[in-house]
Amino acid sequence: DLPLLQVIPNTTFRCTGLNISGVPAGVPNTTQNLDLSFSNLKLLRSNYFSSVPELQLLDLSRCHLHKIEDNSFKELHRLSTLILTANSLQYLGTAAFYGLISLKKLVLVETNITSLTDLPIGHLHTLQELNLGHNNIASVKLPKYFSNLTSLRHLSFFSNKITYISKGDFDALREGNRLNLTLVLSLNYIKSVELGSFARIHLGELVLRSTFENFSMMHTSLQGLTGLQVNRLIVGEFRNKERLTDFQSGLLSGLCQVQMQEFVLICFREFKNKTDTLFNCIDNVSTIRLVNLKLQDISEVPVSSQVKELEFKKCHFQEVPAMKLSTFKELRVLRITKNRYLKSFEQKFDNLTNLEVVDLSENILTFSGCCSCLFQNCPNLKHLNLSFNSDIRLTGEFTNMKNLLYLDLQHTKLFGPGSYPVFLSLQKLIYLDISHTNTHVKSQCTFCGLNSLQVLKMAGNSFENNRLANNFKNLSHLHTLDISSCKLVQVDQSTFDALSELKELNISNNKLLTFDPGVYQPLQALRALDFSNNQLTVLLDSALEILPDNLALLDISQNLFDCTCVNLNFLKWIKEKQELLQNKELMICHMPQDMKNMSLSSFDLSSCHLSVSKIVFLVIMVLSAVVFIFLIYKYYFQLYYVLVLLSGCKHSAERGDTYDAFVIHSSKDQEWVIKELVEPLEGGTPPFQLCLYYRDFLPGVPIVTNIIEEGFLSSRNVIAVISTDFLESKWCSFEFDIAQSWQLVEGKVGIIMIVLEEVNKALLRQRLGLSQYLRRNTYLEWKNKEISKHIFWRQLTSVLLKGKQWNN
Repeated sequence: DLPLLQVIPNTTFRCTGLNISGVPAGVPNTTQNLDLSFSNLKLLRSNYFSSVPELQLLDLSRCHLHKIEDNSFKELHRLSTLILTANSLQYLGTAAFYGLISLKKLVLVETNITSLTDLPIGHLHTLQELNLGHNNIASVKLPKYFSNLTSLRHLSFFSNKITYISKGDFDALREGNRLNLTLVLSLNYIKSVELGSFARIHLGELVLRSTFENFSMMHTSLQGLTGLQVNRLIVGEFRNKERLTDFQSGLLSGLCQVQMQEFVLICFREFKNKTDTLFNCIDNVSTIRLVNLKLQDISEVPVSSQVKELEFKKCHFQEVPAMKLSTFKELRVLRITKNRYLKSFEQKFDNLTNLEVVDLSENILTFSGCCSCLFQNCPNLKHLNLSFNSDIRLTGEFTNMKNLLYLDLQHTKLFGPGSYPVFLSLQKLIYLDISHTNTHVKSQCTFCGLNSLQVLKMAGNSFENNRLANNFKNLSHLHTLDISSCKLVQVDQSTFDALSELKELNISNNKLLTFDPGVYQPLQALRALDFSNNQLTVLLDSALEILPDNLALLDISQNLFDCTCVNLNFLKWIKEKQELLQNKELMICHMPQDMKNMSLSSFDLSSCHLSVSKIVFLVIMVLSAVVFIFLIYKYYFQLYYVLVLLSGCKHSAERGDTYDAFVIHSSKDQEWVIKELVEPLEGGTPPFQLCLYYRDFLPGVPIVTNIIEEGFLSSRNVIAVISTDFLESKWCSFEFDIAQSWQLVEGKVGIIMIVLEEVNKALLRQRLGLSQYLRRNTYLEWKNKEISKHIFWRQLTSVLLKGKQWNN
């Protein structure tokens, strides 16, 4: 069998290292990408690839090809990329590339080409990239057919044997628009460029790296670029193939007659003090990038400088040269990055009224007094990046930077944030990154003033007591919040109340045990939530219900999931939400032990159904029998009135809800009921109407009839005031039993339990039915404390408001 590797079924095949004379028989005619590199083809004949007419990419690297005959690619009308790297081509038919009407990229690297004249590509009108690197081309003179290659965007003569560039060599580029063409002449041995060779030529990019043998030839050759118009000119060396090391004064003077938008000088080992003319002929360039230079100082800047964007990358500054940089009066963007010796920032930028972006990232800066005093009279500064430095002390002094929109301080040790509001003046800031800055949030006013903030990233920091409190109360416009890896163990109820516009929340890699619905319910605009790598065992039904409808990405992987049948609803939900859940392969069971490390997605739901249904059935049967016998034996009197209730059910709809609640209580608790319950509810806003036996029962009617008709049939809810006297009262016991029966029959009345704090617990445990009801249902506790009363009234009124009819 042939070693065919099907990377993408029926589309992409890799068949490398085969001793074959044609396309392998196992490759279908639907193949679009075919890699035959390192094979032993030697020769391509006419219609060689007719069996794979759908090819879009063909790699024939190192196939020992020495001859390509006419029409070898004739049937490949859709081929866009052809790679012929490292084949020693001795013969190319004049029609070798016929039929390639869609070819965009042709790679002829290391193919023993010595001349462009006989290269049969003049008909490839769709060609965008031609790579002729590592050949033996000595003359760069472009044949006339290059004027037909109007789609060409990249032409590389990298590492050839070009020594002279003469007038007329690039005449073919003068015809038509070449504003997007990149011309690469790096790693040649150019000794001179004849004056006028580039006159009236427009290029997108010209690359001249390690191109000249010495500084004299480089200086002369750069003068030969006179008349060139180019968007980007790259001049310099390669770090591992340096021919020139010590930069000489006046080296760039030949560029005075070159029109360019961007100039890049790269890889010169020594500069020392020979920088006095560095900017003389490039001061009218819009963008200057100085990369990997041992530049320790900045030369004098011409007064007429038009530089708008300036970058120093991997240079050798020891302090930020703010004073000299302030002479670039038109400067809008400044980047000084990856300078491994840059540690001091004491000089001040002054009077740069156009400056908008300052990037000082990835240095070793240590300074205090950040940041207004360092940017005097720079009123339009909008983007400041001080990330990946050493130590910075924020004083809160941003008064001169009120237009700042972006502030990036990540991975820099900060002093100040968290203890007091250092960002108070940044009213317009929309992006703040203080991730991994050693910030410890103590003050709830840490982010005060940031009223326009949309993105806050503070991963890898910490909060007081590892607790997230009301720290984001003023960030009402926040869209993205990252508080991952902050050692959080608790999130308070009101934490996210103000974040109604939040779309992305990353709270992963913390120590949270639960996903409390009350905490996350305000986040109804949320689209992405990362809750991974916490200590969550299950998402309760109540939590699943509050997840917003527009949530598109949810990551709850790497938690401590409990894969038992008790959590059947959650496990079923996991299977239904496969498109929503991220990193599903990391969602595995933590317990029970026999299921540890099993995927949640592969959990067998049917293993729960049989056992659960059988248990439920048995429990129901046993409970039914026990309840029936108990009621017959013990509560004959009550059962009689249940029959009365059943007969009264058909009239309940006609009666309507006269009262909001019927109050069951002991007569000995009447004073508490009147003072603490009736007066606040009936006299409050909105008012509630209560049914009380001593006030609302009809005279002359049996008590039991009043309880049923005036109490239960006319009320939406039942309030039971549980006290020691209640537990000792047979009437209260009777009323409570009837209430449970009525709740079961009618299915609409809620029993609201209020347990007074002086209740005798021992006596309560003796009341088996009541004790069990309290354990199964949420109840209210009355405590004589202000905060307890506040919670009590909020919960009670919330329940009573449900289903209440309003009369206007």
